[in-house]
Amino acid sequence: MVGMSDLLERLRARGWRMTAQRRVVAEVLAGEHVHLAADEVLERASALLPEISRTTVYNTLGELVALGEVTEVSTIGRAKLYDPNAHRPHHHLVCTDCGTIRDVHPDGDLPAGLPESERFGFTVHAVEVTFRGRCADCRALSG
Repeated sequence: MVGMSDLLERLRARGWRMTAQRRVVAEVLAGEHVHLAADEVLERASALLPEISRTTVYNTLGELVALGEVTEVSTIGRAKLYDPNAHRPHHHLVCTDCGTIRDVHPDGDLPAGLPESERFGFTVHAVEVTFRGRCADCRALSG
């Protein structure tokens, strides 16, 4: 089964100019359940391409967000995270102890779950849901 993130293939199909630096950033972001802060992307990209600069990583992340190929995910008390699975609608499950994030795909039509009286005239075109709880590892640590 192909993973949710086929970021490199999507970027090639768009004709995005694939420099060595851009390719490394895309490679670092590739995969399912990937949610990295910009500094984590920089650290991993630098391990693969030592000459890559902070500016290049930040600019590339900005371009990927602007293209709609990567989304920014905000969690309470943490830096913005970058999610390469923008092409497939999903929600997030966040551990309130360690901050681990998993992509989830609940059943049901979430926009339909918002009654007309609570829409205040908005036309809903997207829904972002964050489920919060404790992951199995954190639960195991606390006994």
